Amino acid sequence: MADYKELEDLVIQVRRDILRQVHKVNSGHPGGSLGCTEFFVALYSELMERNENFTMDGINEDLFFLSNGHISPVFYSVLARTGYFPVEELNTFRLLNSRLQGHPTTHEGLPGIRIASGSLGQGISVSIGAALAKKLNKDKHLIYTLCGDGELQEGQNWEAIMYAAGNKVDNLIVTVDLNGQQIDGATKNVLPLGNLKAKFEAFGWDVMDIEKGNDLKAIIAGMKKAKEKTGNEKPVCVLLHTVMGNGVDFMMHTHDWHGKAPNDQQLENALSQNPVTLGDY
Repeated sequence: MADYKELEDLVIQVRRDILRQVHKVNSGHPGGSLGCTEFFVALYSELMERNENFTMDGINEDLFFLSNGHISPVFYSVLARTGYFPVEELNTFRLLNSRLQGHPTTHEGLPGIRIASGSLGQGISVSIGAALAKKLNKDKHLIYTLCGDGELQEGQNWEAIMYAAGNKVDNLIVTVDLNGQQIDGATKNVLPLGNLKAKFEAFGWDVMDIEKGNDLKAIIAGMKKAKEKTGNEKPVCVLLHTVMGNGVDFMMHTHDWHGKAPNDQQLENALSQNPVTLGDY
């Protein structure tokens, strides 16, 4: 059973990690990272069945693929905080020759990173391939992926969504970060997505909502229900309703912090809203 106090402490520390990484190099994407902090903490601390030693083949464990790779700060922080590589390495975020590039890459061999995800719209396709490989290997573990709602404006996603349902890829859980924001503004103003639940269902998916997408208990309970839906000849989609910039009042509910770093004063303000818990690197 989850120790929610420990998980909440980790959420706060990950927020601090995100803010400090982006501030140090004056570059990166804090908004979406903050909005998905609770999801990543829940996924890696409570939901996924993970092997202690990372291998690229991922046999006999659940696998995660990040499609919206620009939210790498939260991914790197949670990987470090759950033991994939030293927390101190977060100091190298976006530096030349670092393993922690702005968008995750694989050529430097960073534990926990299975695909390069700099280009949006490809994560669902990759995840389907991994899910089919699990089936071929008679491996009963699941494939999890996260994509942004703005990504779903790209056509490749809908080919993949059609393929997954048509081929009964039922060991796959796709979570959509439904924050309503993207780099150029609100998704409804850039290109309206319509009723995503109805669309996924029309394509043959089992779909559910997690309305409180920044609440650890709601995420854990909802994702466990999603897991129960697997194995029934349908892929599963979770619509995770989050707030961009969650946990930092001046970053919330706006696309302005999609890809902008806080200055010194803004960093101090943001960190004061998230007092240190586990210790900064």
